[in-house]
Amino acid sequence: MCAITAAGRGRTVLVLEKANKIGKKILMSGGGRCNFTNYLVDADNYLSANPHFCKSALSQYTQWDFIKLVQQHGIAFEERKHQQLFCVDSAKQIVAMLQEECDLAGVKISTHCELQSITSMESDEPGYSLAYSSNGSPQKITCQSLVVATGALSVPSLGGSGMGYDIATQFGLELTQRRAGLVPFMFTDDFKAVCERLSGVSVDIEVSCNNRHFRESMLFTHRGISGPAILQISSYWEPGDTIAINLLPDADAAQWLCDTKREKGSSQLKTVLQHSLSKALVYELQGMWWPELADTPLAEIPDTRLQGLGRQLNQWLLKPSGTEGYRTAEVTLGGVDTNGISSKTMEAKKQSGLFFVGEVLDVSGHLGGFNFQWAWSSGYVAGMNA
Repeated sequence: MCAITAAGRGRTVLVLEKANKIGKKILMSGGGRCNFTNYLVDADNYLSANPHFCKSALSQYTQWDFIKLVQQHGIAFEERKHQQLFCVDSAKQIVAMLQEECDLAGVKISTHCELQSITSMESDEPGYSLAYSSNGSPQKITCQSLVVATGALSVPSLGGSGMGYDIATQFGLELTQRRAGLVPFMFTDDFKAVCERLSGVSVDIEVSCNNRHFRESMLFTHRGISGPAILQISSYWEPGDTIAINLLPDADAAQWLCDTKREKGSSQLKTVLQHSLSKALVYELQGMWWPELADTPLAEIPDTRLQGLGRQLNQWLLKPSGTEGYRTAEVTLGGVDTNGISSKTMEAKKQSGLFFVGEVLDVSGHLGGFNFQWAWSSGYVAGMNA
């Protein structure tokens, strides 16, 4: 996006791509359908030490601008829940669109590139000398503007690395603390065995932690819990924190169980809960919470006990041992400190001609197309100023 925009201004642009082809992360996103943006983009959808930093770029190049580009290329897309936009056919269409725009603008893209060094040239005008290899062949180039669009530490199998942080540090920029975000939780206690037995079971929940909450599905895995709700809350979770899961987010479970006792007193608790939760999950909860009442009719269970179980269903407290880390994280939280970057241009304040865009910065979005929109917006702004 940055290259397309800069070349459209008449700049001569070279993209150095480490991988063997462009857009690998785009291709695997959204289950191969690429959740490329969202109808409702707001600064509240982003995490950053400076929550205001993203506002300028998001207003300079909006979701509507990217949607217009998608429409111009005749790419069919669909809206899913939470106003997320996906390609109807394939993420390959988004990569092809960007490739075509690069070709039209005269952008040159070199793949199989390994950066060796960057040197700031001593002159009145900003400039940089780069040494790198392309397909094993040593190369040297100079440029007026250098844009760092390296991504971050997440999904190293797709090229994620800390290279952008090294460049920032070389030129005196500060980094904020980094950790994996939008990532599944793991457990090492007895609950891990429960997760293993329930692996593949999905349930609609509301999850909360540190005054944030998300209503989405949760998926049990062999290692712990995942799914959209869990990925979202993981960005607000700190090691040692407890998360609260509401298994019946549309009901006051304590009141509902007591009412059901009066209406269907001969029913067993597990039978009643199976109308709302999967049989496998109900049996696991029974083993943990009411094993001695497994065959007891509701009419014979005291209201106080039902109320206690109801509160557990509405607030199941779990303490993850950790996350799956960068290997499966969709984003890296933290990054290049935005205090050293102009929000209006993406240029380093104390290093003329050096720009940072996308995930390498301390800006991370929620699930739902927000990280792609940040890439498009920050890339556009740098492209207008580089």
